[in-house]
Amino acid sequence: MTDPDQTKVALVIGAGDHTGAAITRRFAREGYTAIPVRRQADKAHALADELSQEGLKAIGIGCDARNEEDVVELVDRIEDEVGAIEVAVFNIGANVPAPILEQSARRYRKIWEMACYAGFLTGREAARVMVPRERGTILFTGATASIRGSAGFAAFAAAKAGLRITAQSMARELGPKGIHVGHIVIDGPIDTAFIRETFPEAYARKEHDGILDPDAIAEAYWQLHIQHRSAWTFELDLRPWTEKW
Repeated sequence: MTDPDQTKVALVIGAGDHTGAAITRRFAREGYTAIPVRRQADKAHALADELSQEGLKAIGIGCDARNEEDVVELVDRIEDEVGAIEVAVFNIGANVPAPILEQSARRYRKIWEMACYAGFLTGREAARVMVPRERGTILFTGATASIRGSAGFAAFAAAKAGLRITAQSMARELGPKGIHVGHIVIDGPIDTAFIRETFPEAYARKEHDGILDPDAIAEAYWQLHIQHRSAWTFELDLRPWTEKW
């Protein structure tokens, strides 16, 4: 068993190539042992190796966040072998559009499992180890769909809205126990390969800071984590200065 006072851990579930990786790196640069988690273990290991080469502490782990036993085991393993989870970030997206008449029940369920149910599991298990210590931060990545359903995005919007309300309920329950729960609405295109290749017109706005920079997003997550408890933020909206809303 590790001494929870010796090693501070930042757990990032959904440590993808852009936003998730930036969040992971931001906490690692503050001296945290970063735990990037992806369903494909090799990709999690690759990010951890990259951070280690930068002189940062990171351990990549593969885990299917939709599986309750896997998430329970993940948290127990980190607490036993690495250190105390001070911050847990749930950053799984699952943005898969489809017209309602073409949406299958199976795909609808899978999107909900990835974007909502997995968030519940992550939040519950993080809270399980944080509450006895009376400290910790749990952050959930939301989207425009968290607060507004759009044509072709019924499944994604339902999942993200469900995640938002789950986070809100957790914030009201866990705040008085010393746990800061936050929900971040990412409202706009992010500087990713997907946006560059699929939406070149939107990507062209990068030159004028017209799309979200993953490092800037990550900075917002760090600032939420270090907020004084007398002025905790639950929900934070992030969007480029040019974005209409």
